[in-house]
Amino acid sequence: MPACRRVTGEAMARTSAGVLLYRFAPGDVVEVLIVHPGGPFWAKKDLGAWSVPKGEYAEGEDPAAAADREFAEELGTPPPVGPRLDLGEVTQRGGKRVRVFAVEGELDVTSVTSNTFEMEWPPGSKRLIGVAEIDRAAWETVAGAHRRLLEGQTPFLDRLMASLAGAGRTPPVEGAVDPG
Repeated sequence: MPACRRVTGEAMARTSAGVLLYRFAPGDVVEVLIVHPGGPFWAKKDLGAWSVPKGEYAEGEDPAAAADREFAEELGTPPPVGPRLDLGEVTQRGGKRVRVFAVEGELDVTSVTSNTFEMEWPPGSKRLIGVAEIDRAAWETVAGAHRRLLEGQTPFLDRLMASLAGAGRTPPVEGAVDPG
């Protein structure tokens, strides 16, 4: 059974690390695995609500190791073994710094089993409910992921595509960023 964490009013860490899993779909279109946060706050949100599988890590902790741990916690399986592309760090609107590593691989989204945590809901009620950290995962084209990801994480998509192009693995136009 996945682990359960409790969220309290204590100050949360301001750094997260994650793994952006990618694959080449038919026609060599790049798809990425993104996750939707669980819980009542996110239940009816879609566009701009999804995330790279990620989680917080402590100062001095190796971000790549933390990214692998958080991937396993959120999806119920470790990320695939393989070369990692360091996509660097971004600072999200709320000030949290996020570092992401990309790896090519496959994952059956129907087998995802997320860890859980307790949160107060509704706010101010003093009632704790158990919530899955993520409630679903999906493969998306890079263009689709641009629409669904939190805005602060979309630079990782562009960096992934630039890294793949730099390695001679330029995808066709269908996998490219669609501004609409």
